[in-house]
Amino acid sequence: MATRHFLTLLDLSPEELRYLIQRAISIKNGLKTHGPTYTPFANRTLAMIFEKSSTRTRVSFETAMAQFGGHALFLSPRDTQLGRGEPIADTARVLAEMVDAVMIRTFSHQGLETYAAASTVPVINALTDDYHPCQLLADIMTWTELRGGVKGRTAVWIGDGNNMCHSWINAARQFDFQLRICCPEGYEPRQDILDAAGERVTLYRDPQQAVADVDLVTTDVWASMGQEEEQARRQADFADLQVTEALLDRAREDVLFLHCLPAHRGEEISETLLDDPRAVVWQEAGNRLHAQKALLEFLLLGRVEG
Repeated sequence: MATRHFLTLLDLSPEELRYLIQRAISIKNGLKTHGPTYTPFANRTLAMIFEKSSTRTRVSFETAMAQFGGHALFLSPRDTQLGRGEPIADTARVLAEMVDAVMIRTFSHQGLETYAAASTVPVINALTDDYHPCQLLADIMTWTELRGGVKGRTAVWIGDGNNMCHSWINAARQFDFQLRICCPEGYEPRQDILDAAGERVTLYRDPQQAVADVDLVTTDVWASMGQEEEQARRQADFADLQVTEALLDRAREDVLFLHCLPAHRGEEISETLLDDPRAVVWQEAGNRLHAQKALLEFLLLGRVEG
């Protein structure tokens, strides 16, 4: 059977993604009820390659492997031959001889694709400059837990047309909901990704209009990793797009607010927004663990019932 990778949400079918969400919820409920007694990964190893720093990604994947009875290896460019110029494909072939799966958090999505093409074990995108699909699994899981099925609902992305925005666009395609994107001119998502989504995605400039009667509001920092030198310019360009409690008031009464974190209070969100009961970011962050458990299980073992 061909090796399955998870580089974007488009690597799985809509039906497989729906399965993952429900499986993640089942795994979470089982952990709450019985503790970490389900250990299908005895003697299995996940290599975690980090070229970008992380809190939630590292802790969630490492904990997932530990609770499943396996082991995770943390690898940084300082610790590996990748940092000394070994070809990506060579590293992929070597690690595939030693580990059961590889998780990569890096800059270049093209480099990730090169790695996956040479790997005979599953490769998971834990973030690139173009996509962050693991975060979307946790986001859709959170939305589903709290509001049921997301098909036919409406979400709004407020902020930069970045890797998170690209993954929200793919999520709208795969989970069949409407997505509004509110961004300043010059910060739009990639046109090819927009075009592929068709009528599921609509661009807005005015956040007041964008949030009207939506089911979910989400955002991200204005300057991502590697964009620190643009911070001052971006603060000026995005100044009118801060998500506040008053802005959420224009959405549906049962609206949810998500943020992939870390959040910059006083910038993309108001100082007190994360204290609002409509903000479910802590549950969202915790769901990274359960969604990634379901993903790892699916890539290594296939479907599991129950």
